[in-house]
Amino acid sequence: MHILLVLTSHDRLGDTGHKTGFWLEEFAAPYYALKDAGATLVLASPAGGQPPLDPKSDDADAQTDDTRRFKADPEAQKALAHTVTLAGVKADDFDAVFYPGGHGPLWDLASDPHSIALLEAFTAAGKPVAAVCHAPGVLRDVRRPDGEPLVSGKAVTGFTNSEEEAVGLTKVVPFLVEDMLQARGGIYAKGPDWGPFVQTDGHLVTGQNPASSRPAAEALLVLLKA
Repeated sequence: MHILLVLTSHDRLGDTGHKTGFWLEEFAAPYYALKDAGATLVLASPAGGQPPLDPKSDDADAQTDDTRRFKADPEAQKALAHTVTLAGVKADDFDAVFYPGGHGPLWDLASDPHSIALLEAFTAAGKPVAAVCHAPGVLRDVRRPDGEPLVSGKAVTGFTNSEEEAVGLTKVVPFLVEDMLQARGGIYAKGPDWGPFVQTDGHLVTGQNPASSRPAAEALLVLLKA
């Protein structure tokens, strides 16, 4: 199994003066779930190199077994520090793609032409696509071969409006993931705030929040082994 992980390169939280980026658990959990299952992983980002880490995801209360494992894993840290540029990767070279969240993807990956083309290529080839938390936002402008939005008519989830409100960023983010998925015709569902919740529909896997990161990766593995 060759799996691509795509991370954000965006580090500014709107006009707040605060930093954002990718959420550590949402990278570490799928990284180890997929790697331990025998997958060969390639990490990519729009700018290449070290993706920005959302500093809040490094807080003590945000740590998990997977994040602690990452912090003790020089090999994983080196891989993260040397992501390849997104423009240089092709869907043909991979069996599936996973997008970790964090607020960063809403600003860069949602409108990145290379990301959109890549996701459309994975979709056209019938290869699994997975995204967790804010990362389902990257599906906003992705279309199926028939021209319809990728999420139209599909069971999907993503960071809820109430979760966004709880972190106080409803007026800061460029769009709300829940609202966008519904506006694009997605059949949106959610579990309790902050609890694990994953939707699989065809070759599309979406997870609601950080706690959904490992379950989303496990759902992706189920598709790959089917």
